[in-house]
This record gives sequence, structure tokens and C-alpha cells, in this order.
Amino acid sequence: MEKANDFLVIKAQENGVNVIGLTRGKDTRFHHSEKLDKGEVMFAQFTEHTSAVKVRGKAEIHTPYGVIYSEKPET
Repeated sequence: MEKANDFLVIKAQENGVNVIGLTRGKDTRFHHSEKLDKGEVMFAQFTEHTSAVKVRGKAEIHTPYGVIYSEKPET
């Protein structure tokens, strides 16, 4: 992402989706974690402290580049 204030929108497609924020700097570390249930939505912002976001579980992730599914959605 180009700017430090870019963001993602994460929508859980199942219960128990984990969203984990990772730090910037010399050592990459976990600095924040959230657990989402099905249908819950979270906005995650890249900042001077957050360089990456890890999503574990089935989710729909909206980015400035389009929508990404962490697993193939059911049809």
C-alpha cells in the first residue's frame, strides 16, 4: 500500500476469524489481535506502527486493489 493511512475492510464469513496487526521496524511483532464472528466487519488501517495485517479464517477482504477472499467462497 502506498500511503501510511491506507486501509482494509475485513468481513468475517465464519465465526472465529482472527485479524492480527504486525508492527514495522527492525523486528516484526504482533501488536494487536481481534476475533470476528460471521458477518462482523472490521476496518484495519496501515499506520506508522502497522506494516501488515494477517487474516486467519474465512473472510472477505476489501482493499484499494479489489476484493480478496481468504478461502474460496461457497456458491
